[in-house]
Amino acid sequence: MNRRTFIKLAASAAATGSALRDARAATSVPSYLKNHADLYAKDPHAAALAWFKEARFGLFMHYGLYALLGRGEWVMYREAIPVAEYEKLKAQFRAEKFDADFITDMACEAGMRYVNITSRHHDSFCLFGSKRSDYTSVNSPAKRDLVGELAEQCRKKGLGLFLYYSYGLDWRHPYYYPRKFAPMARPDYKTPEPGYKWEKDEDFKHYIEFVHSQIKELLTNYGPLAGIWFDPIMTFYARPDLFPIHETYAMIRKLQPQTLVCFKQGATGTEDFAAPERTGQSLADRVRKQFGDEKAMVAAVAWESNKGKHNEICDTLQPHQWGYVQKDDSAHLDADEVLRRLGYAFYQNCNLLMNTGPLPDGSIHPVDAKTLKEVGRRIKENGWPKPVAPPPPVPGKAKAKKDKRGAATE
Repeated sequence: MNRRTFIKLAASAAATGSALRDARAATSVPSYLKNHADLYAKDPHAAALAWFKEARFGLFMHYGLYALLGRGEWVMYREAIPVAEYEKLKAQFRAEKFDADFITDMACEAGMRYVNITSRHHDSFCLFGSKRSDYTSVNSPAKRDLVGELAEQCRKKGLGLFLYYSYGLDWRHPYYYPRKFAPMARPDYKTPEPGYKWEKDEDFKHYIEFVHSQIKELLTNYGPLAGIWFDPIMTFYARPDLFPIHETYAMIRKLQPQTLVCFKQGATGTEDFAAPERTGQSLADRVRKQFGDEKAMVAAVAWESNKGKHNEICDTLQPHQWGYVQKDDSAHLDADEVLRRLGYAFYQNCNLLMNTGPLPDGSIHPVDAKTLKEVGRRIKENGWPKPVAPPPPVPGKAKAKKDKRGAATE
């Protein structure tokens, strides 16, 4: 072999190797980031942030055992339902009409670019299979991993998948902290709950170990995730010393570098974006009234760091609450109201995450499905709404002045 031939063969091999590397890189790019493949190859996190800024509109879903009662996602707390009694709902959970294909098609038709579902809410019931808990949809009569089904459809359709996870609250776990630190920590039971075992601060480590193991399951069992979306933030502000929040964030970013991290208004200010409810405001004043100046400073510092980012406002199609409420069937937002909320979110330099509470059988409320499809039709026909300054009114306020707003997810 002469020198010229050797050089040609070497160049050909190098080009082939480069092409193979490019091909492998292309196939490893999450489907929702395909338009940011070049940036993803260099910096997955930067690619995810660029995508999120372009995404603008997402679908939120609050679904779990509470849907069976039709009185909102805080029903266990508000009605002080004992743990053992509430657990009986698992035997009725079938989710027979939960259709991830329909849900993701609806999101696409609405102009949404991502989906967020309550993988585990404050009642501790999980919509995924977990080695750390049998209190899951997989171990219910449904025998289905709803997170897995949704993840598959999101991948097929190029939608980002965020997983809501109740990091800051668990009304069932034995070692979550008691009401004396924050009223929402536990339902106000008239007699002691036999399953609650907290005695001292060190006991909270059992809860954190449980939470970390489940978050790791979500990050290793369901493919690329667009984000982990933590809630509620008020219970964090009440006892920030108990939560190893920097360790939690580091674990997420190590396991999936492109996965964005959100914890409502913010715990540390190092979140990728904040996601306040409805109006996009700080909670510092509210924290000060409930927990004092020192805790309010934690909230204020985090918000100051996060408020200038490209954030997200979350809102819901039904009045007040986020899980399905049967009595509010006739008072859901219409397309005009959703478009106004989009305009307000854009004015605030935010995406809009619009929530629907699936019915007890897992199907999307027909009014919400119709509304979201109409929103998508108008966006396709007229373009995105222009930024609008005034915050939209809380839904149902004029029609139901006597209604008490359900407990906020914050």
